[in-house]
Amino acid sequence: MSSSPAARRGGRLTYGVLVCAVLVSAFPLYWTLVAASRSNADLARPMPALLPGPRLVANLQAVLDEADIGKALLNSLIVSSGITVGTVLCSTLAGFAFAKLRFRGRGALLGTVVASMMIPPQLGVIPLFMLIVKLHWVNQLQAVVLPGLVSAFGVFFMRQFLAQSLPDELIEAARVDGASYARVFWSIVVPVARPAMAVLGLLTFMTAWNDFFWPVVALSSQEPTVQVALRQLGGGYVHDQSVIMAGTLLGTLPVLLVFGLLGRQIVGGIMQGAVKG
Repeated sequence: MSSSPAARRGGRLTYGVLVCAVLVSAFPLYWTLVAASRSNADLARPMPALLPGPRLVANLQAVLDEADIGKALLNSLIVSSGITVGTVLCSTLAGFAFAKLRFRGRGALLGTVVASMMIPPQLGVIPLFMLIVKLHWVNQLQAVVLPGLVSAFGVFFMRQFLAQSLPDELIEAARVDGASYARVFWSIVVPVARPAMAVLGLLTFMTAWNDFFWPVVALSSQEPTVQVALRQLGGGYVHDQSVIMAGTLLGTLPVLLVFGLLGRQIVGGIMQGAVKG
């Protein structure tokens, strides 16, 4: 069956808009690659080049010489993975409790969780730093991981997803069959919540990977994350922007890898949420 001319024009317009959106979204990453492969003088020109240059390997070598980027990548991977696993697990447990369990004070507790999202994280920096000093955790990775294991946004996000996606009858049937709440969680809640957990995992990993403020307070240059290590690049009287962009390119690759691994789950979760909405 052939489509009408109006439908074909609408299809071409849709594809045109999507192509433009993809190009605009991908341009910052492409520009990072271009800047990482050029010299600082090339970037300072009134009309900087728009094509990659020949200095990518030299700039990457400069990154390795100026900062311990290998250790920084490993530290960031440990910190971001730990925060992601903890946040997804704690948020799914709490979201299940708020969405499907009946207990006294549930509404007040959920309201407190939602209200805590309005508090700027900078307000808690001083007491948190005093706490890690007493625990002798300064310049140790657990000082960055443990404060990020629970997220108010993650609890609210999972609560909303499970309230819409998980039927009460399914839980009641499992309970009638003698399943404990732990068995219900692992056998019923986790499979249903998997798409939302993937979305929350990606968002949490990106946030933890890109976090600069708290790691630069709790860690030193001897135990850096990627964002802390990038601060050491391009030192001197004139900052070498090309070396900084090369370090940024290195620090972006793991996030792209995680997106590639979780992409199908993320798209599925977003589509499922859109259909239910």
